[in-house]
Amino acid sequence: MHEHSASQDPGSPAEDGGRVLRLRPVRTTQATQAVEADVSREPSPEGSSTAQDHRPAAGASRLPLALLWAVALVVVLLDQVTKVWALASLEAGHRVALLGRVLGLTLVRNPGAAFSIASGQTWVFSLIAIIVTVVVIRVSQRLASRAWAVALGLVLGGAVGNLIDRLVRSPGFLRGHVIDFIDYAGYFVGNVADIAIVAAAGTIIVLSLGGWEMDGTRSTGREGDQAQEPDLSTLGPRRRARLRGTDEAQQDHHSLRDGQEQEGVQSTGAERRPQAAPSAPGAPGEGPQR
Repeated sequence: MHEHSASQDPGSPAEDGGRVLRLRPVRTTQATQAVEADVSREPSPEGSSTAQDHRPAAGASRLPLALLWAVALVVVLLDQVTKVWALASLEAGHRVALLGRVLGLTLVRNPGAAFSIASGQTWVFSLIAIIVTVVVIRVSQRLASRAWAVALGLVLGGAVGNLIDRLVRSPGFLRGHVIDFIDYAGYFVGNVADIAIVAAAGTIIVLSLGGWEMDGTRSTGREGDQAQEPDLSTLGPRRRARLRGTDEAQQDHHSLRDGQEQEGVQSTGAERRPQAAPSAPGAPGEGPQR
């Protein structure tokens, strides 16, 4: 009577009480190893996570930043070109109707804010425009969302467009009058920079209500629980392919694990199944023993 070794080669049959069990080796693929490495870096259930988990790649933030500057540049150019045209083509106090009384063109030199508010405090609005410009530039360093890039580009372009008027136009530095020429039914006269600022405000409200963050993630939390979902449109092609490959690898890993667990349950049931006792020689109903 010889003893079997405790460790057997994978795939070799093993005898257990007269039954032959074939041990199947567990296959470990590169996809499974990658998934296990990603799972080990996932935040804990308590919600503790590092800022690096949802931080976009350095190359991914270049496109939103370039988009911000492109939008701002277009707004500034349109604003200044239309103001030069208005000064050359329109007369102060004379309204040119475009859509009847709803929309027209009227040349106005505005020393204050919208609706000529605080006309004697032009320098205050100049400082506010400078502060807004600096804040937008600083915030843009962590920008990874195209939608936020457009919104901040509109803010930056509108602020710089009106700031140029306050810096270079009469009566002097930081006290220059802003050129307005778009007449809205006589209630308000504005310019292209004002349109950009209003559009930016609406876009920011929509993005904030929708949970979209500047770093390209979206907050979909319920009752204070926030789940971050990366915005694939802001990521580079390599990072998108890697994220999609990780999802497929996770599905393969779960399918493989479920199959192994099912095989383990079947093997356990087979081991616990009682065997029929051998019949005694000469028992009734038995044929002759051979």
